[in-house]
Amino acid sequence: MSDFALRKTLLFIEDILHEGGPAPASTHQRGAIVAVVKNPFAGRFEGELQPAMDVLKPLGLMLTDQLIAAMGGRDGIDGYGKGAIVGAAGEIEHGALWHVPGGYAMRERLGTSKAIVPSAMKVGTLATTLDVPLGHINAAYVRSHFDAFTVSVPDAPRADEIAFILAMARGGRVHSRMGGLEAWDVKGEDGLR
Repeated sequence: MSDFALRKTLLFIEDILHEGGPAPASTHQRGAIVAVVKNPFAGRFEGELQPAMDVLKPLGLMLTDQLIAAMGGRDGIDGYGKGAIVGAAGEIEHGALWHVPGGYAMRERLGTSKAIVPSAMKVGTLATTLDVPLGHINAAYVRSHFDAFTVSVPDAPRADEIAFILAMARGGRVHSRMGGLEAWDVKGEDGLR
């Protein structure tokens, strides 16, 4: 990963014990991990970016493993998402480099996961926030799992950096009651239902 020199990682774990109303039957947990890396394409246009996705695959696996461990293991993790904040000397397409290495790493480590990995990216400066979308790992139409994890790094991304983000959840929103497909009714055949 010499082209994407890693400056630091950050880990966020959130255990939601109450959201008003009756106490939930179980704790809702969300987590995110961020890798702040050097952007080798900052300040210039590079026509061929796709090979860089292969370079980033080990980073995706490493972050996935660390986030799963921090959340206490794979059991019950049923939501995921990814994102990227590209420093101002880069372009939004540099954030898209994370689609394969971030998404497929989570799919590999989380086992059966049929649904698309929701994603968001933007170009920003230090402390830019990103709402990383979350969705159910096997069925995109599970409304209880439509959520987001807000991530910000006080000193990143610098102009020549990218902050790559993975997020996971254990359980849907506390007191979800918007109807639609429920998690316990997922067939997981096509990634939608």
